[in-house]
Amino acid sequence: MVMSPEVDQIPVLRDRAAAARHLARICFKTGPPTLTGVELEWTVHDAADPARPVDAARLRAALGPYGPTTLDPTSPALRLLRGSAMTVEPGGQLEISTPPRARVAALIEATESDVEQATGLLAAAGLTLGQAGIDPYRHPQPVIDTPRYRAMRQAFDRRGSDGRTMMYSTAGLQICLDAGQPEQLSTRWQLVHAAGPPLLAAFATARRHAGRDTGWTSARMGAWWRIDPARTAPVWTPAQADRDPVTAWTAYVLAAPLLCVRDDGPDWTAPPGVTFADWLDGALHRPPRVDDLEYHVSTLFPPVRPRGYLEIRYFDAQPGRGWILPLAVLSALLSGADTIAAAMDVTAPAADAWHRAARHGLGDVTLARAAAGLFDLARSALPRLELPPALRQEIDHGLRRRRDAAERSQP
Repeated sequence: MVMSPEVDQIPVLRDRAAAARHLARICFKTGPPTLTGVELEWTVHDAADPARPVDAARLRAALGPYGPTTLDPTSPALRLLRGSAMTVEPGGQLEISTPPRARVAALIEATESDVEQATGLLAAAGLTLGQAGIDPYRHPQPVIDTPRYRAMRQAFDRRGSDGRTMMYSTAGLQICLDAGQPEQLSTRWQLVHAAGPPLLAAFATARRHAGRDTGWTSARMGAWWRIDPARTAPVWTPAQADRDPVTAWTAYVLAAPLLCVRDDGPDWTAPPGVTFADWLDGALHRPPRVDDLEYHVSTLFPPVRPRGYLEIRYFDAQPGRGWILPLAVLSALLSGADTIAAAMDVTAPAADAWHRAARHGLGDVTLARAAAGLFDLARSALPRLELPPALRQEIDHGLRRRRDAAERSQP
């Protein structure tokens, strides 16, 4: 393996204790919980024929100087006017990642502006954003090819076709929240996990894929579950409720198999079954560096991933302005210790029902009841978000409708 000379300056990890210390520093940055961000992802379609493939050349022309370097190595990769970065996923999905903001209302306003700019770029090229968490029209097809994506595909192919479905056909919504003060970390960590199954069920948008009914309310999450549990299963479970988040995450990271090993060349294929702990123990020809550990973390996809902040990854992409409701729900639920405690009580019967949530959604009575309870709690805590009256009314109305839908799902 040949690497650039600059890597000689990057610290080497000599043992598991050193890896654990580095993970604690970079993955759980505690402090006052003030900042929130979102990452919005969509499938991209021809406006006249949504089943028509959209290739890299067409996306490159549409996005111009805002396109990422994975799409065009010469691109300046400009940020959108309100600061969001655009990336393109391996199946041509467009993603907007916002800068974090201290007020939810400011985040919504800035994100809406950048979404409008991105939508305009696509519209001028005859393209439009999808409205669901999985492509309802097309079979999985690669659009962007990089050493990382080739290594991912090779690793996932060993377990079946779901890896390609995830890479090329799915779109999600990610909500990014501060981890909180040290004394808050454990309860915030537990709640964003425990609320996952009922909120996944309530906001699922991924039933139809490639022209057929999949039988899953969220086929997107169904694909994630089947890829590789060592990198997609939740880190926290009710059975391990008292486990320290840093300890749990460290164990998860070290036990996960390598997805790729970076090289200056085009082949990043990782040896099958070799974990990061194995690498620390000498399984590869050189010891890992801290940047190898950080890159390994970027190849793990649990429903909640700590990245200094808490990245909540279990929502399907939402149509239109629908992404605002999950953002408001989580922000409201985490707005105070009283709401967190109440939400943990509400979610207790459904906190580990991930598979049922993806398969049956609100058709599962336990999940429907938990979702209704969470919407009630979120509505009661909305004043804490200090939203403008019109936006607060819009969100409250949307949560009432969601709550009513959850109620109607129950016998």
